[in-house]
Amino acid sequence: MTGSTATSVSADRAAAALAAVREATGPLVAAVSGLTQRDLAGPSLLPGWTRGHVVSHLARNADALVNLLTWARTGIEHPAYPSRADRDADIADGSDRMARVQREDLIAAGERFLHEAARMDPDAWSATLTHPSGRPMTAAEIPELRLFEIWVHLVDLDAGPDFTTVDPAHLDLLLEVATRGRRADDGPVTLAVELPDGRQASFRLAGSAARTVTGPAAAVLGWLTGRGPATGLTGEPPELGPWG
Repeated sequence: MTGSTATSVSADRAAAALAAVREATGPLVAAVSGLTQRDLAGPSLLPGWTRGHVVSHLARNADALVNLLTWARTGIEHPAYPSRADRDADIADGSDRMARVQREDLIAAGERFLHEAARMDPDAWSATLTHPSGRPMTAAEIPELRLFEIWVHLVDLDAGPDFTTVDPAHLDLLLEVATRGRRADDGPVTLAVELPDGRQASFRLAGSAARTVTGPAAAVLGWLTGRGPATGLTGEPPELGPWG
């Protein structure tokens, strides 16, 4: 693949994911806008986190991804977070603010992310960066990470939406993101996923002994992200390591 072709592919990939981010932001903001102060203080589906923690995390995640966009655009290393401790402290600090402040912070952070993404030159989407987990990644993955965070943590809010309400047009990409770097404890797995429109998509988990696991997209996504059991899947789903 030539340099110009690689640039075009990366830029197109980012553009498609950014369009999906814009679409997904609407349901997220609507859900958060419906939460009262008491709702935000209540438990989310994430152990030890209130809904306020989840909203605070979503806002700070947008800012962290702006840091990665800056790295890609300028070529100057700019990690997503200064450290894990700083990340956790920022989330905790924002978790118990007034509902209106949390909502406005989430909206503003999302707008900052989209604004910075719009500033990217096409060739910047091909830049190589470091994912917060430490693995290499290209800048074209950044909008995909934001889309994934929006949908998964919208489910974590436990405010109505679940994986069955994810926009069907986004499911392929979410499943692809969920399988990146994911590894079954006892061997490779082919995931035959039944999508809502009747299509079947295939994804793969790394390992050393092959098998196939089948199930509807919502059940597979919940299982991959540690948000749901494997009971809706067939084909002996393997044990997965902790998410994240």
